[in-house]
Amino acid sequence: MAVTPIEQLGKDALRTKGWFGAYKWLILRRISQAAIIGLFIAGPVGGIWILKGNLAGSWLFETVPLVEPFVFLQMLAAGMFGFLTTTLIGVAIVVAFYALIGGRAYCAWVCPVNVITDAAAWVRRKLGITQSAKISPHTRWWMLGAALVLAAITGQLAYELVNPVSIVHRGLIFGMGAATWLVIAGIFLFDVFIAKHGWCSHVCPMGAMYSLIGAKAAVKVTSPNRAQCDDCMECFEVCPEPKILPPALKQGMKQGLPAMVTSHLCTRCGRCVDICSKDVFAFAFLTPGKAAPAESGKGSSMEEEEERELEKAS
Repeated sequence: MAVTPIEQLGKDALRTKGWFGAYKWLILRRISQAAIIGLFIAGPVGGIWILKGNLAGSWLFETVPLVEPFVFLQMLAAGMFGFLTTTLIGVAIVVAFYALIGGRAYCAWVCPVNVITDAAAWVRRKLGITQSAKISPHTRWWMLGAALVLAAITGQLAYELVNPVSIVHRGLIFGMGAATWLVIAGIFLFDVFIAKHGWCSHVCPMGAMYSLIGAKAAVKVTSPNRAQCDDCMECFEVCPEPKILPPALKQGMKQGLPAMVTSHLCTRCGRCVDICSKDVFAFAFLTPGKAAPAESGKGSSMEEEEERELEKAS
């Protein structure tokens, strides 16, 4: 196994694909995140109301309702049943969209906190920090449950008062106050010095919620060129959920079909696609019947099995 040194990370991709090819999906994600914020700002600043509201709930062209599923779940837990039919339509639209493309695509393509955690991961690599606190893969689920229990106890959307996604989004639209900068600094330092990909991959309850929504999504990361893999491990280094890659890499082709990353934790960020100079990975619009699903163990949770696969691979 010829593991690529950190200081050489991505250089083969730059050499073989060129700059844009080595960062294509990262660039598109940043454009998506900036464009979404821009659409929210365009209304109050320029009077162009394409998206009116915020990430928790908004109107598209002042006609189509959009309601964030995690917020809606908190509303139910809090006993807020007096919502309008438009609320049900709004949450149904959002759930249907992310169920098709992959729920955690929200984390990589929409969530403003993703920019902070990606920056933290980059700093970790530059500083050569390899140690990371061991955080249970179940933590995000406990956080999800705690947010719902808190809503049930208070009768309010209590978690939204401290939700980093909501705080950062409000700050970008209405002004970056001290509280916003404190949240940004806290998440950044946590990811740099305490746990690699700590917030998004271990703690955030919104990520857990969206992973459930997109568990059977049709947009997949496949490994059509698995035979070209030289075990450089660069994809593992940049993937925010590296434990999801071993099953697809281990199985490769089966009956002429490329294996696909089937984990509900995949964010569809495309970093594994960008950084691989051998083009082992690719995006595809597939159903389980059109690709060979990566095998997983039995008798344990999916996340625990993925953790063991990563340990074996590294």
